[in-house]
Amino acid sequence: MTQGQTDTGRDDRDSFMRLLGGRSSAIDASLPPVAFGAGWFFGGESIVIGSAAAVVVGAVLGGCRLRKGARPLAVLISLLAVMLGALIAIRTGDAADFFLPRLASNALSALAWMTSIAIRWPLLGVVVGVALRQGRKWRRDPDLMRAYSRASWVWVGQYVVRLVVFIPLWLAGATGALTIAQVVLTWPLVAVCIAASWWVLRRSLPDDHPGMRHPREPAM
Repeated sequence: MTQGQTDTGRDDRDSFMRLLGGRSSAIDASLPPVAFGAGWFFGGESIVIGSAAAVVVGAVLGGCRLRKGARPLAVLISLLAVMLGALIAIRTGDAADFFLPRLASNALSALAWMTSIAIRWPLLGVVVGVALRQGRKWRRDPDLMRAYSRASWVWVGQYVVRLVVFIPLWLAGATGALTIAQVVLTWPLVAVCIAASWWVLRRSLPDDHPGMRHPREPAM
């Protein structure tokens, strides 16, 4: 591999990590469940106290995100998800049910990513293509299409791992363990997923490919 190809690969890797990093978002996503678990435990296993703690933390995070320029709709959806989990737990009287919306979102996300691969619109390519303002150019590059499809399976795996861990804990009503699992399977798992999907993406491209920022036009 030439020096130019090495530099291109490194630049692509850095761009990929920045585009998909989402460290603050992943950490923020774990804070309301942690607040719920802490409030529930220290409040004498009170679902109401845990729910109140989660909603307050979710609202504070939402305000911080808005000040940083986050989209109001995204902030609202995140807060509504927290409130929905709280309402379900209060309604059923089972603290573990607070995590039901997260179970559902991971199941739907896994399905969405698998469907995108099947219809040849791999979501990893969509996300990166939009971020790099490439339009549909990446889809006209067979090598890049194949690489994005393979790397997207890593993201499917991320959601499946969560489901494999969360579902038995939810069935067992293990609220404390669910809280811990939520922390472990947010940013740490996302970080592993990003690194692994980059490795698969890079390994799937031919050595002479210019990289994800430079889709090849199909030969006429």
